[in-house]
Amino acid sequence: MGGFFGCASKKACNKELFYGTDYLSHLGTKRGGLASVDKTDFYRSIHNLENAYFRSKFEPDIDNLAGNMGIGIISDTDSQPIIIHSHLGKFAVVTVGKISNLDELAQEAFSQNIHFAETSQGEINPTELVAILIGQKGSFAEGILNAQTKIKGSCSMLVLTDSGIYAARDRLGRTPIVIGKRENAYAVSSESSAFSNLGFEVEHYIGPNEIILITPEGFEQVQPPGEAMQICSFLWVYYGYPVSSYEGINTEQVRYNCGAALAKRETEKADFVAGIPDSGIGHAIGFANESHLPYMRPYVKYTPTWPRSFMPQNQGMRDLVARMKLLPVKEIIQGKRILFCDDSVVRGTQLKDNTQILYEYGAKEVHMRIACPCLIYPCEFLNFSTSQSTLDLAGRKAIYEIEGTEDTDLTDYAMDGSEKHSAMLGRIIDRLMLTSIRYQKLEHLIEAIGLPKNRLCTHCWDGSGYF
Repeated sequence: MGGFFGCASKKACNKELFYGTDYLSHLGTKRGGLASVDKTDFYRSIHNLENAYFRSKFEPDIDNLAGNMGIGIISDTDSQPIIIHSHLGKFAVVTVGKISNLDELAQEAFSQNIHFAETSQGEINPTELVAILIGQKGSFAEGILNAQTKIKGSCSMLVLTDSGIYAARDRLGRTPIVIGKRENAYAVSSESSAFSNLGFEVEHYIGPNEIILITPEGFEQVQPPGEAMQICSFLWVYYGYPVSSYEGINTEQVRYNCGAALAKRETEKADFVAGIPDSGIGHAIGFANESHLPYMRPYVKYTPTWPRSFMPQNQGMRDLVARMKLLPVKEIIQGKRILFCDDSVVRGTQLKDNTQILYEYGAKEVHMRIACPCLIYPCEFLNFSTSQSTLDLAGRKAIYEIEGTEDTDLTDYAMDGSEKHSAMLGRIIDRLMLTSIRYQKLEHLIEAIGLPKNRLCTHCWDGSGYF
């Protein structure tokens, strides 16, 4: 998915930039980058993060990032920041999102005799495309609006100039941006969790299509927010760090609400509740609090030598690393009926491995409760679940086994309680070797978040949403 951080301070901002960006490491897996500006020039550092932490890669670069304004990025895709020389002046840009009409916009640029540098493993770098769209107009504000208007999918950005940082949220607000304030400095971030230990307090949640200019003295609205919003619901379910709030709604509290909603529908008997570490823990606590079942840890996560399950390039090795990170506690598992909570099931491969281990250690029953509905539509708007084919989604694979074709109406399968939905669950239970599985109802997830459905993107569950 990716996340960015920026800081404008009356003093040097390199340390705030370093730590603020580091606090977003949970949002991306591939690359990180920092850029700063002083009165004379721009400074930049980019590193690959696939086999190391952000901190270890960028710590040697901190002192080289001169200036009192800067931006940083954790990216799941291209190398960023991009630094551009243009008629608007020199600027740096970072982006988060997914440009669905990238090829169309690139062809439009080619027709105007504009070329792209090879900066993204042979592919067109989407951040460079955004920079080109900005440069087509007579001011930064007009250029950013040009990019927001032309891009389909989603694209939020920070644009660093020698006079300030422009923060622009994507047109439908699928990804969040928040502004923080402390004495003599302002910050902007994808997540409010980056603020706490740096002394910043939340000052403003940027709205959909809104553009804000941030300087060391303050911030001003360049463009007001639009009325329509489709913020990604999965931020609260999984992506967001528990400390973070979006639209003023705390992530951890929503996860408690999700678990409680699942507990209110529960019909099975269990000895205790557990969460798949780490993303299922908040949901499991909410379930335990509502059901009054004890919360226990049959799995403990071991991270000192397994920092990232995506380190190996081979999928089989990644699955092995994911299994190695979870250590079972036999004395808690043996002879017990265990009810697990997790944020979601994407492919189901790791969940199947975890279930097998539980039975090997003597579990009597394994019930799985998922905090969101079944994922059956690939994400069209963000870089989530895009690396898998449609049939890699556990729900779609089950539907294919039932229908014998990928070309089928998914409406009834998405409807909790329908015959087709129950048949899909039966296939998933058999494949993952579970005693039972239950997904959150969509209306209960929406209620747990606390925003109207028309303000949320729920496409991956019900196929709704628009560009």
